[in-house]
Amino acid sequence: MNIEPVAYFASPLKEKFGLPRQSGLAPDLAGEVRFVPPYDAPEALRGLEGFDYCWLIWGFSLNREAAGGLTVRPPRLGGNERVGVFASRSPFRPNPLGLSCVRIESVEKGLLRVRGADLADGTPVYDVKPYVEYADSKCGVRSGFVDSALWEPLEVRIPESVLDVLGPDDSSALSEVLAQDPRPRYQDDPSRRYGLVFGEFNVKFFVKDSIVFVDSLEKY
Repeated sequence: MNIEPVAYFASPLKEKFGLPRQSGLAPDLAGEVRFVPPYDAPEALRGLEGFDYCWLIWGFSLNREAAGGLTVRPPRLGGNERVGVFASRSPFRPNPLGLSCVRIESVEKGLLRVRGADLADGTPVYDVKPYVEYADSKCGVRSGFVDSALWEPLEVRIPESVLDVLGPDDSSALSEVLAQDPRPRYQDDPSRRYGLVFGEFNVKFFVKDSIVFVDSLEKY
């Protein structure tokens, strides 16, 4: 079975660093699904405007290494404990496919505007399917190790000078991304500065006492 992209994703997040670890964790993060011929015809999206959410099936195109084993170390467990690859959502899989539920903002000719995706800019999208509440929503179910490994988002502080440059929409999305703590789990050095590529900027920040402090913006 050979599969080819039906679209490519456009996002302000250009690299793996800073990507939300799941869809919906940064609900204000805007992106676009840009379809390629022949799927950019209006007929391909007809009826999708009646749905609030859809599923994206996509490829982990930024992975430079193939899956190397039957177990992985989920970040939710601190990167120290191993679980089976099929008990995780790790990007390192036998077949490097991702599944994300995103909110539909608008449906246009050859273009789907969405929010809340966890895809990097340029990610190939292999299929789009509507989210149907009666079939896709399961309340009160168990979620394995996620239930016992609680995660609290970090507080984010962005100076007014940065807020003025980004504007309210991008500032909100950036805050949601940083609140998820993009640092590797083994790094907790308050003196270390990080750079996160967001749109046309490299966002400089550091983390101290569970608070993310944005230092400045640099043109990327």
